[in-house]
Amino acid sequence: MYAVIETGGKQLKVEAGDTIFVEKLDVEEGTEYTFDKVLFVGGESTKIGAPYVEGATVTADVVAQGKEKKVTVYKYEPKKHYHKKQGHRQPFTKLTVKAINA
Repeated sequence: MYAVIETGGKQLKVEAGDTIFVEKLDVEEGTEYTFDKVLFVGGESTKIGAPYVEGATVTADVVAQGKEKKVTVYKYEPKKHYHKKQGHRQPFTKLTVKAINA
């Protein structure tokens, strides 16, 4: 059984046991998180939401909070003495999917 969930403005296809990285969630490590925005549930029987499947949830354990590798942005204009260097590290939450309840 698999499901498509919506989180952080993105859609992810998940199955039980998958490890996923999503935009930072305000939860602590070691806790359980429930996704209620389930768009699609597939398997033996298919359920399609309009926009979400009623009563369907995906539960996951929060494994870690972290930041991705640094991305360096460098801008410059030749002959103008304009240089700008900026770095960015996007925060994420790592989860392990436990169950899909449909």
